[in-house]
Amino acid sequence: MTHIALITGATAGFGLATARKLADKGYQLIITGRRADRLKELETELYNKFGTKCLSLVFDVRDKSAVNQQIGGLDPAWKKIDLLVNNAGLALGRDYFEEADMDDWETMIDTNLKGVIYVTRAVLPGMIAHKKGHIINMGSIAGKEIYEKGNVYCSSKHALDALSRSMRVDLLRHGIKVTAIHPGAAETEFSKVRFKGDDEKATAVYQGFQPLQPEDVAETIWFCASQPSHVCINDLEITCTAQANAYLFNKANG
Repeated sequence: MTHIALITGATAGFGLATARKLADKGYQLIITGRRADRLKELETELYNKFGTKCLSLVFDVRDKSAVNQQIGGLDPAWKKIDLLVNNAGLALGRDYFEEADMDDWETMIDTNLKGVIYVTRAVLPGMIAHKKGHIINMGSIAGKEIYEKGNVYCSSKHALDALSRSMRVDLLRHGIKVTAIHPGAAETEFSKVRFKGDDEKATAVYQGFQPLQPEDVAETIWFCASQPSHVCINDLEITCTAQANAYLFNKANG
């Protein structure tokens, strides 16, 4: 039986690696993101390499109307979504609380929390109708403990952690699995976005140790998604060997 997965933020990082992994495992994919050109490139790549049936949806998860229109308007053949990977998320800025840009705060809350709510609510009717499904929310180690200048980013991920646990309780009666995965430092576009295109600052984040790679997290997502129907991994924290918690690293240069 062919399964369908919807992945938000599929144009880079964890989302891109997860799309490749699930395509390799035979999934049909709904890939979403804001960059139409990257989605089209990925769609072509997956078809050529795996023969994957793939549907691209271009929208911003912060836009509730667009989310509802795009997901609600899916052709019936695509509406039976078995796996939802809420991957879209970001950090903007790393500043002391009193110095931070409040627009950055709004963007993080709207993306990391409200975006997950909008997409999940749009996908859920199909899962509930079939009494099964799996939701994987991409959290962060920043959702488990805070660190200096993390303020609202950490808060948004703490809220996502609570939301994931609440979903697990509320959706229990429908037979729907909910998993939260919390990666530590990973070498993606994350830091470049956080530091608003400053390559020097972004590169410095990963100096002196080997961070997680997108493929490492994609493997973890697949591990959670491939468990037997009676098994649900509720919560999983993953870091590179050189990272102990949200702020403590063993770096070769000190």
